Amino acid sequence: MGDAGMKRTTETAVAGDTGVKAAIRGRVTAHAEVLVGLSHRIHAHPEIAFEERRAAEWTARVLDSAGFEVTAGVGGLPTAFSASCGSGPVTVAFCAEYDALPGLGHACGHNVIAAASTGAGLALAPFADGLGLTVKVVGTPAEERGGGKALLLEAGVFDGVDAAMMVHPGPFETVRFRSFALGTLDVEYLGRPAHATLAPHEGRNAADAMTLAQVAIGLLRQQLPRDWHVHGVVTAAGEAPNVIPARAAASYEIRAARAEDLAALRARVEACFRGAAVATGCELRLTRPEPDYLDFRDDEELAGLYAANAAALGRPAPVEREPFAMTDMANVSHAVRAIHPMLDIGAGEAVPHDPAFAAAAVTPAADRALLEAAVILAWTAADLAGGGDGEWERPSL
Repeated sequence: MGDAGMKRTTETAVAGDTGVKAAIRGRVTAHAEVLVGLSHRIHAHPEIAFEERRAAEWTARVLDSAGFEVTAGVGGLPTAFSASCGSGPVTVAFCAEYDALPGLGHACGHNVIAAASTGAGLALAPFADGLGLTVKVVGTPAEERGGGKALLLEAGVFDGVDAAMMVHPGPFETVRFRSFALGTLDVEYLGRPAHATLAPHEGRNAADAMTLAQVAIGLLRQQLPRDWHVHGVVTAAGEAPNVIPARAAASYEIRAARAEDLAALRARVEACFRGAAVATGCELRLTRPEPDYLDFRDDEELAGLYAANAAALGRPAPVEREPFAMTDMANVSHAVRAIHPMLDIGAGEAVPHDPAFAAAAVTPAADRALLEAAVILAWTAADLAGGGDGEWERPSL
C-alpha cells in the first residue's frame, strides 16, 4: 500500500451508514440467519486442530453458494480452503478459524470467527469489483496447536494479499492485539538401562539428565526478563524403580513479548538441555513440533479504520492491554498488513479456554457481536480500497 493510503484519517474514513456501507450492512442482515446458523453448527460439532473437516466444508459451502470460487485443501492442509470473489487490484483476506479445544469444545469461540469472516466476505461480494477489491475468505485450521496460518503462509497462500483481517471473541473489546511470541520444544534424553543396585555404573540415567535440565532452567528463571516465560511437563522418566531409566521425555513452551526475544530465550533454554546431556553422558534429541508463533504487529492504518467503523456501529469502547495469549495470525502480520481485534461477546468473567466461555460463544450477545463484526470488517475493507463513502482517491499499491 502506498503512502497515499496512509494519509487518510479515520474521521474521513467513516462517512456514516450511507451508500455502499448501508448496502454492506444490509447484506449482513440478509444473511444473518445463515451466519448465526453456521456459528451454532460449528459450535455443536467441535473438531480439534487439523481435524476440522465438517467445519471447513460447512464454511466453504456457504461461500460457494454465494458465488465464491472455492479451492479446498490449499497449502497442503486438507482442512484449509481459499474462497475468492472479485478481481480488483486490492486483495483483502478474512481469516476464518474453526478449530476447537481438546475436551473443551469451542471455549475459544472460533465458531464466531468463522461466521464473522464469512459474513464479511458475503457482504462485500456484490461490490468487490466496483470497490476495486479482490475478496478472499481463507479457512485457517489449527490455530490452537499446529500453527495452521504459519504453514499456509509458508506455502504461499497469503501471497498477493494486501491486508488480512479477523476478529476474535473475548471478554472485552480491543482493536490492537498484543500477543506473546511462542515456541515449542519436545525434549528426549536417551541413556543406557542398568540394574539400579547390581550394576548402576553400567547405566546412563536419562531421568537424571531431565532433572538436571529442570534445575538449570529453574535457576535461569531468576535472570530472565519479566516477559520471558518457560513452562514444561515431563511425559516420560522410566517405569521401574530398580532400573536406570534409558529414556526421559518432556514437552516445553517458551514465550516472549517479541520474536527476537523468543530466539534469545530459546538459545538459553536449549543450552540447559545440552549441558545436562553432557553432564550425564546421555544423548539429547530436541525437536520443534510446530512452527513458532510470532508476536502480533498491528497495521496502524487498518486499526484506525476498524476502530472508527466499530465506533460508528456503536461497539463498546476498546481497551488497551498488555501482551496476552498467542496466535498464528501474528505470523501473517509479519508478512502482510493485518489486524486481529478482540470482540466483547458478553461473557462476563469467563475468558477464552474457560468452559463458561464455550457457553457464551452461542448466546444472543455472541450472535449479535459476530454480525456486527462482519459489518465492521467489510466496512474496513471498503475504506481501505477507497470506496467507503469517503472523499479520497484509491491508494496506489
